Amino acid sequence: MKIIVPMAGRGSRLRPHTLTVPKPLIPVAGKPIVQRLVEDLANGVNEKVDEIAFIIGDFGEQVKKDLLEIAKNLGAKGSVYRQTEPLGTAHAILCAADSLSGNCIVAFADTLFKADFNFDTKEDGIIWVQKVEDPSAYGVIKTDDNNVITEFVEKSPTFVSDMAIVGIYYFNDGDNLKKELQYLLDNDIKDKGEFQLTSALENMKQKGLKFKPGVIEEWLDCGNKDAVVYSNQRVLHFNKDTPMVDPSVVLENAVILQPCYIGANTIIRNSVVGPHVSIGKDSTLENTVISNSVIQNESNVQNVNLSNSMIGNKVEYSGKKTEISVGDYSKYSG
Repeated sequence: MKIIVPMAGRGSRLRPHTLTVPKPLIPVAGKPIVQRLVEDLANGVNEKVDEIAFIIGDFGEQVKKDLLEIAKNLGAKGSVYRQTEPLGTAHAILCAADSLSGNCIVAFADTLFKADFNFDTKEDGIIWVQKVEDPSAYGVIKTDDNNVITEFVEKSPTFVSDMAIVGIYYFNDGDNLKKELQYLLDNDIKDKGEFQLTSALENMKQKGLKFKPGVIEEWLDCGNKDAVVYSNQRVLHFNKDTPMVDPSVVLENAVILQPCYIGANTIIRNSVVGPHVSIGKDSTLENTVISNSVIQNESNVQNVNLSNSMIGNKVEYSGKKTEISVGDYSKYSG
């Protein structure tokens, strides 16, 4: 089994945090989004994962090294490809053409989930979906009475279906997927100005391949600050029985309301932290009450009462706001 992870998007909705860190490397409950994604997939499937291929943008060499380390820690070969132009989902996946063979899972790296990934690998393909209230922003599917997908539609302004494609796909023949993606590019077949994976899926279906829906129990989109904070809350809840406070954390007149993640060497004084707070390593909190928030590494937060907030790396913050979104290396006092 191979896992293909397109992650070249700019993450503009998550700025200022993605000005210095690619969105898939933003931490949720102490781990980068992409690391949680591939760990959950690798632990959920019943087959050994032989290779994890990441498709990135212009993220720099350190990001490449971090991704290869994630794959290595899961006992898989790591491969990194670059998408130099944002030409759509089909184009992004095809950037990893050399890794598209055999059984493949394609998972876009702005998604976390709770799901049962036991499935029959002999199926032509599985497309994971979830029912949503407003499907206009998503690709959707329609199915027949035999639970076989009959139609793929990309972000329709008129109602087609409320079963949204969440960005996780299984294909039992990666070579065939590669051929269909290449066909789109060779013939300049675009939908809404880009090469779309749904176009390839529709072509494959027309040729007789049968795709079935897989159902996500809970889908966590990490597209903006509020979504990341909510995803952090849910992941902490999923892992509430797992200790997530590092033994090196220093607590002085402090209360931790679980579930929380607190990284190594963090100091918390005269504060109440939690529930649903993640704090990275080497940070300091003083005279602070904080809930439902994410603070990254080496940040210093003092004299505040915060909720639904996100603070980047190496931030110094002391202020009067009750909800903030502050990017890396920021300083604010007021």
